[in-house]
Amino acid sequence: MKSRFLTLLLLCYCVVGWAQTAPPLPVGSPLPSFCLTGTDGVVHCAKDWKGSAVFVVAFLSNHCTESQVYEARLNKLAQDYASRGVKVVAIQSSNPQAFSDQDLAWSDVGESLADMEVRAAFRKFRFPYLFDGDTGATARAFGAIYAPSIYVFDNERKLRYTGRIDDDPTDGPSTQHDVAAAIDALLAGNPVPLPITAGRGCALRLGAKRSDNKEDDDSPVSVSLAPAEVLSSLRHNPTGKLLLVNFYATWCGPCVTEFPDLIATNRMYRGRSFAMTTVSSNVPEEKPEVLKFLQKMHATTNNLLYGSDDTYAMQAAFDPDVGSAVPVTVLIGADGRLLLDEQGEIDLMEIRRAILANLPDDPGHEGSQKYWLTK
Repeated sequence: MKSRFLTLLLLCYCVVGWAQTAPPLPVGSPLPSFCLTGTDGVVHCAKDWKGSAVFVVAFLSNHCTESQVYEARLNKLAQDYASRGVKVVAIQSSNPQAFSDQDLAWSDVGESLADMEVRAAFRKFRFPYLFDGDTGATARAFGAIYAPSIYVFDNERKLRYTGRIDDDPTDGPSTQHDVAAAIDALLAGNPVPLPITAGRGCALRLGAKRSDNKEDDDSPVSVSLAPAEVLSSLRHNPTGKLLLVNFYATWCGPCVTEFPDLIATNRMYRGRSFAMTTVSSNVPEEKPEVLKFLQKMHATTNNLLYGSDDTYAMQAAFDPDVGSAVPVTVLIGADGRLLLDEQGEIDLMEIRRAILANLPDDPGHEGSQKYWLTK
């Protein structure tokens, strides 16, 4: 039986490995040594937890749907077993430079330490979250090839379980909780009943390789004058997709500052059922200046410019209840419902999370919308 599960694990290793060079860590192996910086700004070393009865190491990934849906369960695991001498630690090992914006279509952040800090605070992680993405050396030492994956060590720091957290990402009533079973067995002084399982998730991207995808594409950038009727139609969302609309002006400092983040947000989600339109409140005579700005920003979005000098009338044509001062950013559902209205400088994370919470699941990313709907 053990041989069968080892074969499955090796098969998973061969299929999903991205830049992996070390084989999976065999059961019975000692805990690899590591010292990594956490989201708390502290360098944590494996030896720091030498007194724990059981030591659990999880490899996670911010952008990965499969990893995201297990964050809450890992939090609960850390909380439930803390009083019994069990310590849980999570590590992010993918190189942040290996991802383009398009790779982050199911996430609010990327894989840098700063991104990890945002995720840890948002989801209130009850465990240290450590960064290994500069070299991926810790993942290689463990033989970790995907996220999420788990390694459970006994009080002598010998590996006693490796694989998945459980057998059901939806956490249904018949879920087999493999990690919890392994911890319970070790705490009771018993052998782990199933020491190896084959997990699934996103391949870790280790090392210095950068993404081959360009952040800025070479598509032509244009801007069109929008009369009142076009703005009125825009408010009712003719795209059939989730629609983000940003009102800005080239003379508005906050607008210019936040614009690159909004364009990056469009690159992240435009491959899904999402669209973005920018609306400049510059006067029509300033169209050349507006176009130059959009080209500099690589704004391959749908770009409009007020078709009249009467900016108040133009804004009212879109929606009289939306403020006329810029910047203004609104999110409109495919059915025309106003889902989010941010007047003034944006809260980027709030906007991205609202987008993700209103995008239906895509094949292979089941559970994503529920994750983003959960506060």
